[in-house]
Amino acid sequence: MGGAHAMLLFGTAAAILLIPARPAAAAGFYLQEQSVRGWGRANSGEVADEGAASLWWNPAAIGGIDSSEASLGATAVLPSGALADRGTLIDRPVVPPAPVGGQAVMRDPIQKGIAPNMALALRLSDRLALGLNVASPFSFTTDYDPAGWQRYSAIRTRLVTLDLQPSVAWAPSRAVSLGAGLNVQYADAWLSNALPNLAPGSPDARLRLTGSGWDLGWSAGAQVRPAPGVTLGVAYKSSVEHRLRGPVDISGLLGPLAARNVRAPTVARFTTPWQLVMGGRFRVQERLTLNVQAVRFGWSEFDRIAIAAPLNNTIPENYKDTWSFAVGLDAQANERLTLRAGIQRDPTPTRDSTRDARVPDADRIDYNAGFSFRLNERFVLDGAAALTDPGSSPIARQERFYAGTGAQTDVLTAGRARDQKVFVLALGGRVRF
Repeated sequence: MGGAHAMLLFGTAAAILLIPARPAAAAGFYLQEQSVRGWGRANSGEVADEGAASLWWNPAAIGGIDSSEASLGATAVLPSGALADRGTLIDRPVVPPAPVGGQAVMRDPIQKGIAPNMALALRLSDRLALGLNVASPFSFTTDYDPAGWQRYSAIRTRLVTLDLQPSVAWAPSRAVSLGAGLNVQYADAWLSNALPNLAPGSPDARLRLTGSGWDLGWSAGAQVRPAPGVTLGVAYKSSVEHRLRGPVDISGLLGPLAARNVRAPTVARFTTPWQLVMGGRFRVQERLTLNVQAVRFGWSEFDRIAIAAPLNNTIPENYKDTWSFAVGLDAQANERLTLRAGIQRDPTPTRDSTRDARVPDADRIDYNAGFSFRLNERFVLDGAAALTDPGSSPIARQERFYAGTGAQTDVLTAGRARDQKVFVLALGGRVRF
C-alpha cells in the first residue's frame, strides 16, 4: 500500500474519532484501549514495544523503525450494572430530614459505545521518525432518571476528549530510542443535576453546565535494549489543565430562591491526571515474550471542578493517586499468527467516603486475550477481547445547596454500585508503507 492510501485511511479514521465516544473502561474515567494489539495483553509492555501502535504510551516507540506504519482500531465497550439507594436523605430548613424518594434502583447508567484509536509513524531516516497519535483518553457518559434517588448528585454527565499527540523520536544507536511530543487536547463536557426547592413536595429545579475548549500537555519517553530479546521503557505524560467555556443554566427555583435562576456564560476548570509508565518485554523462548508494565496515575490532580462567575463554586472530587499493574504474554503460534493474553489490576482513584453517582467506579481486574494475523508483508489484522470485573462500591456524598444562607439544604446521598461487568471487543489493523 502506498503512502497516499495509508494517509487516506488515517484521515478517514481521524474523522471517525470526532464522533463522541461514550464509554470509560479503566479506573476513574480514563479510556485505556488505545491499541488493539496492546489490549490483547492488557496493555502490558506497551511502553517497551515498538511501532505506531505504542505511541500513546511512549513517543520513543518509533525511534529506529525500518518503515513507516499506520495503526487503526475500534473498541466496543459494553458495561452493565446497577446503582441502588441505601437511604439517601434530604435535610431542608425547619423540617426533619426525609427520604428523597424516586426510583430506588438504576440499571446500566454507564452508556455503551465505540472508542476508535489510531496512530501514524513516518520514517525519515535510520534514526529519526515523526509520529502522530489520535486518541480519546477521557470519555464517558452516565445517564440517570431525572426523578431517581441520585438526582441531586447526577442526572446526565458526559465528557468527550480528543487528544492529538504529534511527536518526534530519535535513535542514537540500536540500543537506545528517545522521544517527545505534545498533547493537544480538546474537551467537551455536559453536567446536570437536580436542585431542591424549599417546600417539601415541590418540583425540583435543574442545573445544566456545558463547555468546551482546547488545552495543552506534553509527553516524553525512552527505550533501551540492554541485551538481545530485552527492551525496557519509561515514559511520562503530563496532566492537562482544562478551561471549558460555555453556558450555565439554572431553572425552576421557586419562592425566595427564584432570584438564583440564571443563564449566563461561565468557565469550568479541571485537570486530568499525569501518568508515569514503566515496563519491559523479555523474550523467554524463541517464540514466547513476557510483558510487564506499571503505571502511576496522578489522579490527585483531579481534586475539584472549579466554576467561575456567576456561580463561583467548586465541585469537590478528591481523587487519589493510584498504581496499575499488568502482566501478559505474546506467543508466536506460526509465521503468521501471534496469540496474546494478559491480566491487569487497576484500582479506582475514587474514595469510598466521597464517591458520587457521576463516576460509580470500583477497583478493577481486566482479563484479556488477543491475536495478530499477518495477511501479507504489509498488513496485520489485530483482535482482542476482555472481561473487566469492577466489583461493588459504595456511593457516599454530601451535597450542600445554598450554603451559608437560611435556605441551606443538605442531601446525604447513600447508595451502592453493584453487579458491575464490562465486556470489551476490539478489532483493528496495522499497515506498513
